[in-house]
Amino acid sequence: MSIVSRRQFIRTSAAIAATGFSLSDTLAAVNKKGPLLAFSTLGCPKWDFDTILGYAAANNYQGIEIRGILNEMDLPLCPEFRTPENIRESAAKVRKKGVRIVGLGASARLHIADPKLREENLAEARSFIDLASQLNCPYVRVFPNNLPKDQDREQTIQLIIDGLKELGNYAGKTKVKVLLESHGEVVGKDLLLRIMQASEHSHIGLIWDIFNMWSVTKETPTEVYAALKKYIVHVHVKDAVRENDKWRYVQVGQGEAPLKEAFSALAKGGYKGYYAFEWEKRWHPTIAEPEVVIPEYPKAIMPLLS
Repeated sequence: MSIVSRRQFIRTSAAIAATGFSLSDTLAAVNKKGPLLAFSTLGCPKWDFDTILGYAAANNYQGIEIRGILNEMDLPLCPEFRTPENIRESAAKVRKKGVRIVGLGASARLHIADPKLREENLAEARSFIDLASQLNCPYVRVFPNNLPKDQDREQTIQLIIDGLKELGNYAGKTKVKVLLESHGEVVGKDLLLRIMQASEHSHIGLIWDIFNMWSVTKETPTEVYAALKKYIVHVHVKDAVRENDKWRYVQVGQGEAPLKEAFSALAKGGYKGYYAFEWEKRWHPTIAEPEVVIPEYPKAIMPLLS
């Protein structure tokens, strides 16, 4: 796992500081025109960086969420981000296209108890925080993730809380927020609320993956948002239909997820963040191609937001 040195981080951060947009400026400018839209590169595992930026700029997206580029999931190892010079060049490309890198998706899992594996996961998250700061990217995603049956439940919950606190403190030296995604076996609103309250920190927030939660718990978006509103700073959007006891992903608005109710709750609550399309093509290669669904998403979501 590649970890950016602190010396390199400080040096590069100074060089990058003038190359990006501030989050507040982006939010203020775009929200006057409409919702902020982004897509995750999870949906386009065969696209290179230039293609990703090109599709974002051409299809009314304001941001991209990077969850791997081509075959590389460890983002500090991607050619686009491997050196300070690479980072400067990539930041300039993003700026030229008029979009923003709004999140980096780490694979770090906080539920793991084994000390060696736990440190590897935390080290990955720290390297992503360093990279995000250099890119002027506001968010790094981490997972809770599971509640293993061979591990004490209370111990697992405390591990997740402690991991979030540690990463929040690390990110406190930057402008980056560490976001826990509702994911895996940690998708119930009460458990997520407990974790977020116990790890409360100015550099910690929550990604509300609407489908991840609802498909498991069937808790209504209205009650989920009421419980977790304080912590939600980013939203993942996907939809699916149930076929033969399995979920099949479809374009938003064509499935069973209660997205309109969720979006209504967000609007009433004053949410100003991104609605990030998470098309899981990397994990489900037989679903529709990104060349079809990614251009369609900005049009498909609009009736649900009205």
